[in-house]
Amino acid sequence: MSYSKIEWTEATWNPSVGCDKISSGCKNCYAEVMAKRLQAMSAPGYTNGFKFTTVPHRLEIPFRYRKPTKFFVNSMSDLFHEKMPFEYLDSVFETIRKTPQHTYQILTKREKILAEYFSTRKVPGNVWLGVSVEARKTKGRVDVLRKIDATIRFLSLEPLLEDLGKLNLKGIHWVIVGGESGSRARPMQPEWAERIQEQCAEQGSSFFFKQWGSWGSDGRRRSKKANGRILLGKEWNEQPERSTSVVSI
Repeated sequence: MSYSKIEWTEATWNPSVGCDKISSGCKNCYAEVMAKRLQAMSAPGYTNGFKFTTVPHRLEIPFRYRKPTKFFVNSMSDLFHEKMPFEYLDSVFETIRKTPQHTYQILTKREKILAEYFSTRKVPGNVWLGVSVEARKTKGRVDVLRKIDATIRFLSLEPLLEDLGKLNLKGIHWVIVGGESGSRARPMQPEWAERIQEQCAEQGSSFFFKQWGSWGSDGRRRSKKANGRILLGKEWNEQPERSTSVVSI
């Protein structure tokens, strides 16, 4: 486990590492760059670089922390990767169930595997389930997530690559928006994020603006720290309210 600089979580826990690119949001993956750097440093768990790899010795890490902690699970991978054995996933969720003092935020781009896994299993009450939606063609992930019975369902609209148009946020408790960072970052237009905030307010979803990234609201390139997190004159740090209902569509 490592404490995180990600604005919407407290720490990261990676019981598996590595991934494969499946959509436009993956193009400039920060985790791929970091994994190759860690491989070059001979860091434990990164012998295979960014190739998908389970790391069983990390399953015990959350037990070492008594203080309630909000974990982003698999910041360096996708927990529902095609090569992830369901038996190993069961072990991950066993750790989660046995550490109810913690909150686990799980984000995936592989909504079909997510749905398959939970078609025969219950989502633990201390799990927040989310999907990434970076472009209009990936909005279908939201419909799949909406059907899964989870305490919190959330969306990560990062990197936001285009205007997503109308969003159906029924049953979605939390929406995170962010621009892309890095040397090859693609710019996010202010109106894209503003329209999402408006829809969150209209439909009752909490809104969190994570960052502008490498391109500021003025269209100028600078460090993501310099560009900051101000949207519509303020920081947006809203948090979701708990719910346990399945949504009827």
